[in-house]
Amino acid sequence: MGGTTGRRLRLAVIGVVTTLLIVGGGVALYLHFRPYLHGTNCEAHSATELMPLDLDQAANAATIAAVALRRKLPEQATVIAYATAMQESHLRNLESGDRDSVGLFQQRPSQGWGSAEQLKDPVYATGRFFRALVKVKDYSGLPVHVAAQKVQRSADGTAYAQHEDDARTLAAAFTGRLPGAVRCWYPPNKRKKHPQTGAALNALGAMLKRPKSGDAVTAPNSRVGWTMAAWMVAHAQPYGLREVRYAGRHWSVDDGHNGWTRDKKAPAGRIVIR
Repeated sequence: MGGTTGRRLRLAVIGVVTTLLIVGGGVALYLHFRPYLHGTNCEAHSATELMPLDLDQAANAATIAAVALRRKLPEQATVIAYATAMQESHLRNLESGDRDSVGLFQQRPSQGWGSAEQLKDPVYATGRFFRALVKVKDYSGLPVHVAAQKVQRSADGTAYAQHEDDARTLAAAFTGRLPGAVRCWYPPNKRKKHPQTGAALNALGAMLKRPKSGDAVTAPNSRVGWTMAAWMVAHAQPYGLREVRYAGRHWSVDDGHNGWTRDKKAPAGRIVIR
């Protein structure tokens, strides 16, 4: 009897140990592959809506908001630009389009927007769009699709209207009205080994004509700061950024899917990147 009981006890112990090893191995595998499970994507949210974006779309959306910030334009100008770009290119910097159209807004060199090479630069193309928009009388008081059509003069100007809700979601997030409303994530095999923090700060600083200091860029107020922070997160992958800190929040490439987390050490007057 004692021998049978002993064998049962040994088998039970072996079973428990085997189960623990299997579970432990499963947990280890999960932790190893977890950074890959979410894939690659970005999201922008408003108070009521959530909009998925790929990395290129997010980077272009951030650029549009930054150019609007530099020109001191109201949020409605950004809404109009987003609705236009979503209709014309799905927020992508296209190499070609209808006839000689190129870029985010599918502007045509033959219509005086600039050269093809210039219009393939999202900063330049956005600037040209806004330069035309501000010449439209009372553009911020017009329906979004009407204002867009007065700039673009497309075949069907009503098509811009279908993008208005998404455009407002993007504007709330990328213009800084909603803090920490942009997040991006991508697996380790999509990350650059060597962060180019200086290049990222130079690019944003040149676009906004704002000075940088070390590994940071100054933020005179919350809305400006969150516009710049959103730009950093949306451009983290091409510049190899690992962290963005601002106004008590922290975005990390290792935890990008969870967005912005609390960080008491994150300064309010400047965006710090690493």
